[in-house]
Amino acid sequence: MKSGFITLIGKPNVGKSSLLNNIIGEKIAIMSPKPQTTRNNILGIYTNDDMQAIFIDTPGLHNAKSELNKKMVDESLKSLKGVDICILMMDASLKVTDYEKKIVDKIKNYTIPVFLVLNKIDLLPKLEMIKKLEEVNQLMSFKEIIPISVKNSDNIDMLLKKVYEYLPDGPMYYPSDQITDVPERFVVSELIREKVLLLTNEEVPHSVAVTDVLYKDNNTIFATIIVERESQKKIIIGHNGDMIKKIGHLARLDINKLLNKKINLELWVKVKENWRNKLVDVKSYGNYND
Repeated sequence: MKSGFITLIGKPNVGKSSLLNNIIGEKIAIMSPKPQTTRNNILGIYTNDDMQAIFIDTPGLHNAKSELNKKMVDESLKSLKGVDICILMMDASLKVTDYEKKIVDKIKNYTIPVFLVLNKIDLLPKLEMIKKLEEVNQLMSFKEIIPISVKNSDNIDMLLKKVYEYLPDGPMYYPSDQITDVPERFVVSELIREKVLLLTNEEVPHSVAVTDVLYKDNNTIFATIIVERESQKKIIIGHNGDMIKKIGHLARLDINKLLNKKINLELWVKVKENWRNKLVDVKSYGNYND
């Protein structure tokens, strides 16, 4: 039996959460086109007859300014300690940025095997793919370079085979049927936040947190959406409550799948001014653990 921990790092929107969900076969990490969708390290546990691979999905690495964003970057970098494999993900359809080169420079200091996974190869003609491989080969000596398409599930099996090759012999850390270690309430809060990200624009998505997820009975869940300004609260609620109803409806559909039953979802909106720049609020609303 082989087992171990694999961290997924990279810029926002390269497909880390999508890859994790694809590998696990369940939606445990939220996804949206908005940058910095993932705010916490999320554990996804893949188990078969030969291995248990524990993937850590991390917040996208970016130039952080607010206390929230600094905490997100810290979470990502901390994930490099004590793991067996590092998977650096890049968007194959985009040019390697200076910031990604800085990420590579940080990774070079670690002795663990580093894979480069190039996602979105479905967007590239073959000739462009060859040029891309030549470009990334100059960055560092990666143990493996694996082009994939999470959208089409291309080469995901190859990635898992390579993970198996590099993982050490070890025990099963989790029961074979467990797919994550995050609490159910956390997943519920993230599914609600995902719908806010998908339905709102400009600064609103980044100013939102979801907290106080409470189970009143077997069929009713209460949750509070935190925003930074009254104007954002009005947007979240919408005209005659239209927006909050949409958020609740879409979130409820995903939560029903998660819990395998129909639930009622009651949402409130609360203003906490400038919470992203107050460390105490970041720790509370950002769902972080020290």
